[in-house]
Amino acid sequence: MPTKTVVVGSAVGLHARPAAIISEAAGDLDSEVLIGIPGDEAVDASSALMIMTLGAGNGATVEVSGDDQAAVDAIAALVEQDLDA
Repeated sequence: MPTKTVVVGSAVGLHARPAAIISEAAGDLDSEVLIGIPGDEAVDASSALMIMTLGAGNGATVEVSGDDQAAVDAIAALVEQDLDA
């Protein structure tokens, strides 16, 4: 399963607005993508509520994984951006 480790770029972390943007993008993909704190259970990236339960703040390290490398890369790129700017 392709996995990519990235640092949360949003100034407020993975809260409402960034989580909504990420979940919408993940929902538009043809494959399931998971996101999680290393060592903890990953959650469905297409659920904004589940993303927010991670409690990942700015600068936190998260792992994005899934069956499709392109989908993992797309979601990982969003996580790295400041989506609250």
